[in-house]
Amino acid sequence: MDIMFSMKRMIALCLLVSCFVNAWGINGRVFDGFRKEYLWKGVSSMRNETDSILYVPEKSVIQKTDYKKMAVVICPGGSYHHLGLPHEGFATARWFLSQNAVPFVLRYRVAANGNHHPAMLEDFQMSIKYIRENAEFFGIDPEKVGAIGFSAGGHLVTMGAVMGNYSQLEKLGVECNVSVSPDFVMPIYPVVSMMDPIAHKKSRKSLLGKSWNDEKMREKFSMELNIPLNMVPTYILACKDDPVVMFENSVRLEKSLSEKNIPHRFAVHEKGGHGFGMKDGWFMNETHWNENLREWLTDLGFLRN
Repeated sequence: MDIMFSMKRMIALCLLVSCFVNAWGINGRVFDGFRKEYLWKGVSSMRNETDSILYVPEKSVIQKTDYKKMAVVICPGGSYHHLGLPHEGFATARWFLSQNAVPFVLRYRVAANGNHHPAMLEDFQMSIKYIRENAEFFGIDPEKVGAIGFSAGGHLVTMGAVMGNYSQLEKLGVECNVSVSPDFVMPIYPVVSMMDPIAHKKSRKSLLGKSWNDEKMREKFSMELNIPLNMVPTYILACKDDPVVMFENSVRLEKSLSEKNIPHRFAVHEKGGHGFGMKDGWFMNETHWNENLREWLTDLGFLRN
């Protein structure tokens, strides 16, 4: 009896692990058409760092055109603690491929594995460096490298632009002769502020670690307080009924962009909640929100019709 019970528990555990593996694409299903590029490969100061992975499209899935394409780094969310790779990462990559763009999905370091700032920004900047240095190989215009991020990933791409003039790479022994700032960013239902009462507390603690309660650190990493005059064009999307990240985050980011006369678009939805990514769900079927995004990218000359 005890043996049968133990066997049933073991089978149930194996099924649970199998579901987890499939959901995260470790068996290759979600990652079809992409290969892993370990960002810190060959960097002696980071030789033990294997969590930072850029999923790079195989040339076979990139449509051939007679022009250089835009590229996009995709940063899934997860409170800077974990990552929603399937619906915010690879679903988004598939859509950008269909638009003749070249997508790269970034698995940046997170707090679940003991990482805090500056790990996430280092990974982001390293991914921008990789894309620009390999632009010719992928058929990319190196001046059309953008980034889209969801939730905490929205904070990361915004931070990547805000702090783009301050490279984190040289101190790690990485020689960098290209800009590590994106040319445009798309924060979607983003974490923006580290300030109470609108901060997403889990993201704040995951990003800042032991410094989460330091007032100066909170101000430094509140993006609405640090938008530079040369901020890149920005597309924001948020829903008023977001139960996870307060809608006010996006409102304050938009206000700061307007005050600095930064080109931007703010797509507001009454309902939609949080975490829908680009998966084929009710919000996508109801709003087709990526069509508005495509229009914005086309208007600015990043995408071609």
